[in-house]
Amino acid sequence: MTFSEENYLKTIYHLTTNSDAEISTNAIAEMMVTKASSVTDMLKKLAEKDLVNYKKYQGVSLTDEGKLAAKMIVRKHRLWEVFLVEKLDFPWDEVHDIAEQLQHIKSEQLIDKLDDFLGNPTEDPHGDPIPDAKGKIIKVEKLLLSELNKNQIGICVGVKDSSAEFLKYLDNNKIALGVSIKVNSIEPFDLSFNVKINEIDFIISNKIAENIFVKML
Repeated sequence: MTFSEENYLKTIYHLTTNSDAEISTNAIAEMMVTKASSVTDMLKKLAEKDLVNYKKYQGVSLTDEGKLAAKMIVRKHRLWEVFLVEKLDFPWDEVHDIAEQLQHIKSEQLIDKLDDFLGNPTEDPHGDPIPDAKGKIIKVEKLLLSELNKNQIGICVGVKDSSAEFLKYLDNNKIALGVSIKVNSIEPFDLSFNVKINEIDFIISNKIAENIFVKML
């Protein structure tokens, strides 16, 4: 499988993670910043390899074989992110692009040994689940911080937006995985949140709250 084919499979997997609906070529093109015609050409190739179900004008979905292949790419990507953060001390906002390159390494033996070396982590540095060698994923029950009410407390377990800009914002405000966040109050006018983090009270916007995953205490 080529690097490009792997990137398409991973993109389709991410687009279908929270939905069983078929994905349009336009949605794939937008996420990959390419032309719809280029997407159509690639989908035909993937369909010939039985990795996707594709019919013109009807969208695309992953076959069982394609879904497993996509999970293995995601597995490699997220394991490399753990390695870069935990063993090489990279900031969590810098590892995505490097892991994008490392995810194409073919050796299953290397990835299995990397998994064991890291202690078989179930989540990457951003709180996203890591599939095991058979594609199984352990899901953690979580809510968005924006779903909490006044006086509720949640532990940060992940982020919805993993862009470098957002992760830097979290770093600047000492918000990281495992941090306790208490909702002191919610402003009715703009739904901004007054929160307590590390014994410090401050205001975060509703948009920020909508991009932080928490687990209720």
